Formats: sequence, C-alpha cells, structure tokens
Amino acid sequence: MHRHALSPDHLHPRALAIRPYDRGLHDLGNGVFAYLQPNGSWGWSNAGLIVDGDQALLVDTLFDLRLTQSMLEEMRRADRRAQNIGVLVNTHANPDHTNGNSLLTNARVITSRRTAEEMSHEKPEMLAGVMRKAKTSIDPASRYLVECFGAFDFEGIPPSSATETFTGRRSLMVGSKRVELIELGAAHTGGDVVIHVPADRIVYTGDLLFVGGHPVMWAGPVENWIAACEYLLSLDIDYVVPGHGPITDKRGVRAVRDYLVLVREHAREAFRANVPLEQAARQIARELDRTGYADWSDGERILVTVAVIFRQLSDERGPIDVGTLFGAMAKFRG
Repeated sequence: MHRHALSPDHLHPRALAIRPYDRGLHDLGNGVFAYLQPNGSWGWSNAGLIVDGDQALLVDTLFDLRLTQSMLEEMRRADRRAQNIGVLVNTHANPDHTNGNSLLTNARVITSRRTAEEMSHEKPEMLAGVMRKAKTSIDPASRYLVECFGAFDFEGIPPSSATETFTGRRSLMVGSKRVELIELGAAHTGGDVVIHVPADRIVYTGDLLFVGGHPVMWAGPVENWIAACEYLLSLDIDYVVPGHGPITDKRGVRAVRDYLVLVREHAREAFRANVPLEQAARQIARELDRTGYADWSDGERILVTVAVIFRQLSDERGPIDVGTLFGAMAKFRG
C-alpha cells in the first residue's frame, strides 16, 4: 500500500492549487487555457481550450447551454481563434462535460469508443424530467438532487454524440501543436480520456481527477484508476487541469492516487469481514478524515466508490442503479 507522500496539511484544497481558483478563463500561456467553475462540486466542472496557428480545440463543454454559451463567449473574447473551434474532445460521457456539445455546430466531436457508447445512453430530457419531479417533492433524495443540480437548466438540451472515436491513443495537430488523446478508463466512467499537450507541459484529466473533492467511481475497477494516476505522474508536466477543482500539479495527482489506494485497501478489508456497505463507507470516511482528507467536499461520494469496489469483489455484473445510489448518498449525507 502506498504511504502518503503529502502531509495532511498539504492535502488541503488550497495547498494543492497552483493558480487562484477563480471562476472563468485562465490563460496558462502559449495558447493553452483552463476554464474553471468553483466550487467544483456536483456539476461545476472545468473545461479547456488549446489554440495554435488559426486552429482551436475545446476540451469538454458544461452542464447546460447557458453556462456553455457564457464560457464560449469568454473564450472568444480572450482569443479570436476560439471563434471557430474545429475540434471538441469529450473526456467522458457525464453530462456536466457534454451537455453543451450542441453549441459547437461546426466542430468534430472526438472521444473514446467506450465514451461514445455511454453518451448514447445519456438523455438530457430524462435528467430534466427527474429534476422537474424532484423540485416538487420533499423526500430527502429529492431535496438532495435539488441541492446538487438545482442551479442548472436541463430543459431543451439536445443529446450529445461523437463524430469520431478511437481506442487507446490518438494524436492530433492543432496548428503546429501536437495534442495526445489517451484513453485511461475504465475508471471514473467506462472510457475516460486525458488530453496531453507535451510542448506546453499540460494535461487535462477530466474526472480522473477531482481536486479538493471526493472522487466518485461509477465504473472502475479501482485498480485502473490508480494505474491512470500513475501514468499521469509519469508525464513531464507542470500544469494539471482536473475535471473539478483548482489547477494543480503532480501533488494533486498523488493526492487522488493515495486516496484511491487507501479506499481500495479498506474496502477490501471490509468486504472480507462482511461489513455492510453503508457501515463500511462510514468507517472508510472516518479513516480518510484522519488521513488528511477532512476538508475535501462531497464526502457522501465515498459510498458510491465503495459500492463499486464491493461489486467488483463479488463479481456482480450489469449496470449500477444510479438512482438508488443517489438516494443512498442523500441518506449518508444526512
């Protein structure tokens, strides 16, 4: 088992940020940008922009059309090349990274084959219906959904799809800048992709990294996610733009890797001891707090990650019941 390379104080979200965690577009130099949405909790995702020559590539869109349009307008004001984004890369299929895709009418939409398959099952109108019902209900699960997603407008969002897919790895050119698309899932989701720009020493990780917030594992296995973190640590990089949270460096990657290693080991012990899921998640949450993660947000997500590890250990197959897990997280948080 890995021992933490970082002291508990250095796991604090502020200590892992290498740039101010301010809302909006951050110019990282030489045509690479990050778009941040504090506080990084449910739905408040990040995106990226890469420009060179007369070309532009967008990394992910946002959770609704209004937010995505505002982001695109800010990008266009900052750099004229963002007026005509030719390529959109989706890091994974979760709607807070894809729901604005329809606003990029002229872009090639590229992602991994597994992500494209998962995108085909993400129906914005279904989420809109769930939220309409939740806003008229008073049960704890509905209140939790409104707390998580009530700030977003899911009405009238067209479904997203990819125009090009790949498996493993794909290289693109943005002007004269080489951009590497690397599939590291299944982990957070079934086909997680990172975007590495070697010349600019930057990687956009999508939700393989939550910095300052508990990660949530919908797919797994956890070993793949730990291996993805190890791969990120092998890169020659200065900037790491996570899917949620502030811009970081390899310290942020180590923090997530060590979190996952700790959760894996304690979940295995709990499973072997036949500890019930919720009890195991609460025990592991207390251990995480003692280890230095007490200031990380959205602690109820540990329940989902432990549930997926338990499923893996019991060889349970088939899709997970996301609705049931949100209800369990509402109870866990309460």
